Amino acid sequence: MTVTSHPHPHSYPHPHTPFDRWEPATPTEVAALFAPAATAAPWWVAGGYAIELAAGRRLRAHADIDVLLLRRDQLAVQRALPGWHWWAADPPGQLRPWRPGETLPRSVRDIWCQRGPGEPWRVQIMLAEADGATWVCHRDPRVRLPIRELSAVSGEGVPHLVPQVQLLHKAAAPRVKDEIDFAAALPLLGPAARRWLRDAISLVYGSHSWADLLR
Repeated sequence: MTVTSHPHPHSYPHPHTPFDRWEPATPTEVAALFAPAATAAPWWVAGGYAIELAAGRRLRAHADIDVLLLRRDQLAVQRALPGWHWWAADPPGQLRPWRPGETLPRSVRDIWCQRGPGEPWRVQIMLAEADGATWVCHRDPRVRLPIRELSAVSGEGVPHLVPQVQLLHKAAAPRVKDEIDFAAALPLLGPAARRWLRDAISLVYGSHSWADLLR
């Protein structure tokens, strides 16, 4: 089946693409895809690529690529990727077609995107919460930051999430790759960013080895 416009909600079945079949878009490809939506809806490369863009160098292999949008701007995905297949990740791990114009419930935090049926996954969208001009951490609403402070721009002009916010997410259950990212990002953090991350980690997770290293 060739998709030439927004997919009808029942035009394709459950994806035959395995969850681990990824050919992630590069950050520059993501920037080209989402550039038209940027004036109306801010977006940021997130995940490990955000740390890599901040460091300005390759750190490790990446299995996928994450793009963060505010939940209220979620339909910008459909405008930026017309003709693609969009899948809402319904907890605890089911993918279902995301209908054109559908507002996803708060339980859905991720959208998986592929160019067509059976194609590899190219982009994963993560939806962030906001209160007016303030980003709100989904793990603990006491942790907040002005939305304007979420963003940095790489030397290639790619918007990405600032390291301290990305590391807060990674601190939940650090894996080997998260420790690599933390070690690379730590020297990049100024005093204010270190304090914010240390306090946020302590508030959300309690005692944590990263918080000790940030002192």
